[in-house]
Amino acid sequence: QVQLMESGGGLVQPGGSLRLSCAASGFIFSGERMFWVRQAPGKGLEWVAEISTGGGIRYYTESVKGRFTISRDNVQNTLYLQMNRLTFEDTAVYHCARADGSTWNKGDTGGQGTQVTVSS
Repeated sequence: QVQLMESGGGLVQPGGSLRLSCAASGFIFSGERMFWVRQAPGKGLEWVAEISTGGGIRYYTESVKGRFTISRDNVQNTLYLQMNRLTFEDTAVYHCARADGSTWNKGDTGGQGTQVTVSS
């Protein structure tokens, strides 16, 4: 059974940092491209970042380039998202997900995710 457990969210001031983690189990983590996606209040799911199976290729949505870093540990079966210089617009529930073709597996985002709130 596939399990993706996000953690690391919280309340942070603008300009602050957080590191999200996603513990994966139930599938061969090292064989899957992985995504971080987020859902802001009142909005749909938005792709944030993608990482290749080995971690050497990474893509980011424009609004987080230069601020967020996606990484993975294929020994610990864990996906990370380092978020720096956070802004109000980064407030959202963050989910990790496996790839499904060119996008993310929608079924992986049904869990509670981890809440990131940027507020002064």
